[in-house]
Amino acid sequence: MIKAHSINVPLSEFDDVTYSRPQQTDFEQLSECAMSRRDFLEKSIAFGASAFVMGSTALSPIAAHAGNKLEFDPVSANSLDTVTVPKGYSWNIVARWGDPLWSKGPEFDHETRGTGASQELAVGDNNDGMAFFHNQGKNIFAVNNEYVNRNIIYGNRKTESPENADDVRKGKAGHGVSVFELTQVNNKWEIVKDSPFNRRITADTPMELTGPARGHDLLKTEADPEGIQSIGTWNNCGNGRTPWGTYLTCEENFNGYFSSSDDSYEPTPEMKRYGVGKKDRGYAWSMVDQRFDISKHPNESNRVGYVVEIDPMDSTSTPKKRTALGRFKHENAELVVAKSGQVVVYMGDDERGEFLYKYISSGTFKVGGDNSSLLEKGTLYVAKFADGMRGDWLELTPQTTGMKSQAEICIHTRIAASAVGATTMDRPEWVAAHPHKAEVYCALTNNKNRGKKPNKGGDTTPVGGPNSRKANNYGQIVRWRPDNGDHLSKTFEWDLFVIAGNPTVHSDVYGGSKNITTENMFNSPDGLGFDSKGLLWIQTDGKYSNKDDFAGMGNNQMLVGDPASGEIKRFMVGPKECEITGITWSPDYKTVFVGIQHPGEKGNSHFPEGGKSTPRSSVIAISRDDGTPIG
Repeated sequence: MIKAHSINVPLSEFDDVTYSRPQQTDFEQLSECAMSRRDFLEKSIAFGASAFVMGSTALSPIAAHAGNKLEFDPVSANSLDTVTVPKGYSWNIVARWGDPLWSKGPEFDHETRGTGASQELAVGDNNDGMAFFHNQGKNIFAVNNEYVNRNIIYGNRKTESPENADDVRKGKAGHGVSVFELTQVNNKWEIVKDSPFNRRITADTPMELTGPARGHDLLKTEADPEGIQSIGTWNNCGNGRTPWGTYLTCEENFNGYFSSSDDSYEPTPEMKRYGVGKKDRGYAWSMVDQRFDISKHPNESNRVGYVVEIDPMDSTSTPKKRTALGRFKHENAELVVAKSGQVVVYMGDDERGEFLYKYISSGTFKVGGDNSSLLEKGTLYVAKFADGMRGDWLELTPQTTGMKSQAEICIHTRIAASAVGATTMDRPEWVAAHPHKAEVYCALTNNKNRGKKPNKGGDTTPVGGPNSRKANNYGQIVRWRPDNGDHLSKTFEWDLFVIAGNPTVHSDVYGGSKNITTENMFNSPDGLGFDSKGLLWIQTDGKYSNKDDFAGMGNNQMLVGDPASGEIKRFMVGPKECEITGITWSPDYKTVFVGIQHPGEKGNSHFPEGGKSTPRSSVIAISRDDGTPIG
């Protein structure tokens, strides 16, 4: 039996346990330099006098919005073990963890939960970011598989842990990205088995390292002495897509897979900054694959934590890790094309007290041209927010950071951002850009350490700016508009679109902003995505206890917000103990695809098959019963 050097804690707590941070003793002094929480919220809402009436008019005058875009009856919060959608809508399962992509793969076995071989032929676990591609007359779906639930994938034995080499093989194959063709049968989407487009990209798939860090000494290993080819991608969270038809998958909590066989080995300060330590989260990969042993291969962890570009239309293509976009715990990668034709990518680093970034390409996008190098050469920036509803993008260069080279900045991006004094954020997760104007939104999920502890780099986390509450358990959504409507601008205006909270429990700032009511309250906004009408779809990954501070919120959910009016309505509620994450539409917008991740993570769900079946992360399709577009 394999014995892992592991820490068995929830994913969100792993980094705090691995490297605990001191209490912030100078909080009161810091607070004197910032607005009080109450003053800030009052000024924020006053600044956006229309932020909750006419949305983006808080940033600059636009024509008043006419009519109600949220044309559905809101769903009530609940704690059912199923998916709840509005009247006049229906949902069905598209793909589940363990569904085979090829005829030679066996159907999912609820008793054994599969083997390494069967998992390599099947949809991965814990689906997250996703995108629908229509090309060459084919419908191709790409979806991230963030991680595996050890208590579920290994739930057929008392230890609920990997016990042998095949268990590790199965776990590694459960990670990465699943790519498959879809077809409609009786108005329902199904996987096309044996399609030449079907592909599993896992923790063992060869990847090309590109950009400034390619070939740098920090990326060289015994197996790859040139530092140009890494193996595998894992903990793939959010996603992005490019106008030239490729898929962007984002490596997030990569650190929890590394450990040390040498108890005397001391991780470097750079490793500690990224949460890489001597114990993993119980995956035991280093017991089978030495590259996950930091005492033997210390550079291996530098080769993960990037945005990976994949061609979904070519199952033989080599995925490319784009080091120019920086190395951190990427949530998603929201790509827009600026007026100049340059590509801009907005990205959040999902950890308490980390930063918000953007990348601007050196080259310009050419329709039908060669755009393969646009994510290799460019400039990386990090955001600094001011209390006066203004902000700046700070350039990360050797001159501004004091670091030796751009390659080093792209490998140790967090350290570079700390050096220039960027704003520590309340877990910046998905970023979404408005499809009709230069306006960008970011979900700040929560931060129990706000105003109490610094981040792992020692950067303080004072209350103020867009991070307006101490010990923030509810989260908020910040939005900004670049000056002159140009995504290349280094300055911007910002406000808060919504401040999540519970008005049935709190009458102060923890009750939420004015557009939060007893009918639409939620906590921990995570996934974001705009539809063709310019409506913002909000997905949550928060507390589902339905009691105390979270009373009345029920299971995790998906809501729809109108940036023009500030109105928010609950559209969907997921099954027990799940996260709602990942969103994409069919080209005709008649179907919205949504991810149900880790249902029953604490053992209290049997979604989607019910009975005593194994809970399985799933992609679902939602459509209107009358067949008209949705979003």
